[in-house]
Amino acid sequence: MARIIRELGPLAIVGVVVGAVTLWLLETNPGVGRWVLAAILFGHGWVHLMFLFPRPAQSEGGKPATGKAAPDWPFDLRASWIATRTGSGPGAFVAVGRLLVVVTFVLYALAALATAGILVPAAWWQGLLVASSLASLGMLVVWFAPTLLLGILIDIALVWLAIAGPWSPA
Repeated sequence: MARIIRELGPLAIVGVVVGAVTLWLLETNPGVGRWVLAAILFGHGWVHLMFLFPRPAQSEGGKPATGKAAPDWPFDLRASWIATRTGSGPGAFVAVGRLLVVVTFVLYALAALATAGILVPAAWWQGLLVASSLASLGMLVVWFAPTLLLGILIDIALVWLAIAGPWSPA
């Protein structure tokens, strides 16, 4: 647990600072804040595409060329804790996971477009943001890895922003 805190702590601090700056920009300079939030939404959706990539290759002995132990790869659709506990194979979970990755990415991309006011009506923003965050939460829970906790916190913050937050593009 200490290792996870040590690894995710700096990222969590950066996430809180970026969130606070984004909320401040949305309040003081909505034009810039809107684009920053759109970039964050698109980026968060983009990270989910990592589930479609295979685990990075490691050199002999399980260590990359740097000699350090390779970091855990949390984006593994074959590593569902539900599949492990039920004893079912990862096959169905991988197929569902791939579909959920695409749906999550598309929903976040549409939410980003609605945020920026491009092609997608701003009136759809709240629904798209909640739907994309819930799809993401579903993925991150079913294919849980401790290093994905930051993504779960981002999803919770985005649901809060959509439902009770101080800003909306509409």
